[in-house]
Amino acid sequence: MKRNPVYSREMRVSSRSIRLPVILAVFNGILSFAVLLNMYSAVEQVKAAAAIQYSRFMDMYELAATLEFVLVVFLSPAVTASSISGERERQTLDLMLSTQMTAAQVVVGKLLSALTVQLLLIVSGIPLVAMVFVYGGITLADAAELLLCYTAAAFFAGSLGICCSSLFKRSTISTVAAYWIMTAVVAGTYFINQFALSLSSMSIQNAGALYMAGQERAVPSSGGAFYLFLLNPAVTFLGLMDGQAGRNTPMFAICSRFGMEADGFIMEHWIPISILIQLALGVLFLLAAVRWVEPIRRKKKGRRRSAPNMNLGIK
Repeated sequence: MKRNPVYSREMRVSSRSIRLPVILAVFNGILSFAVLLNMYSAVEQVKAAAAIQYSRFMDMYELAATLEFVLVVFLSPAVTASSISGERERQTLDLMLSTQMTAAQVVVGKLLSALTVQLLLIVSGIPLVAMVFVYGGITLADAAELLLCYTAAAFFAGSLGICCSSLFKRSTISTVAAYWIMTAVVAGTYFINQFALSLSSMSIQNAGALYMAGQERAVPSSGGAFYLFLLNPAVTFLGLMDGQAGRNTPMFAICSRFGMEADGFIMEHWIPISILIQLALGVLFLLAAVRWVEPIRRKKKGRRRSAPNMNLGIK
């Protein structure tokens, strides 16, 4: 299999730079501090009460997994948002495209190099997350599911960043745009559902929708807006954590919060469906990035603009 030259170059540069060791040190330093502080608190409680509460170790697992998820998701746009626009600013993108490399090879190579760094961060943090294995409660299947959730979220955020980098010429603008869109996906879907829930509650109150005695009253819900959460990596991660912690079914707490029933095909298979949708959106972002980087489109536009000028010389 032919190796992507852009990927080889990016990984060679990353391995020689001090930036990667610094990122790894900071990333694992934050995780280690949070996990060890939580473990110290659990040990002190054992000394004081002379009893072991295994729920504290599950809390430690959730804390470490959540921190790793937040760091991975919000580092991905920063790594990829300047990949293509940075080449434009250094005036090296046209040189790369003048070789035998295609625009798809450039985009995929940039994304793979960023995902490799993200995967390295995830793998380096596994020992801290896996400390809960000593006390039980988490299986290898749970760890594999968590890793898949991390990978899908990193791919989604990284593809979004490289799409913005291909669209905008400046790295600053592409980075801001990537974070705005990511914030809209994560926080915007929540506020849309909260707004829909408020409208439903107001309509029930205005209509006086209270049933007769012995019957249940109407419950406000966010309705169809709830399925926007399928685009939200954070909701998928929270549902995964609830399922692994054994509280209830994966989406029970979130469904209860917005007045939805936690049954049905989509609700019961929410996590794999959401991961597949995020991967599909990531592929669409990649295709859009390739289209915007492709030099053939610029050539066609140049020919269309020069065609009227050529006709002026015809008698």
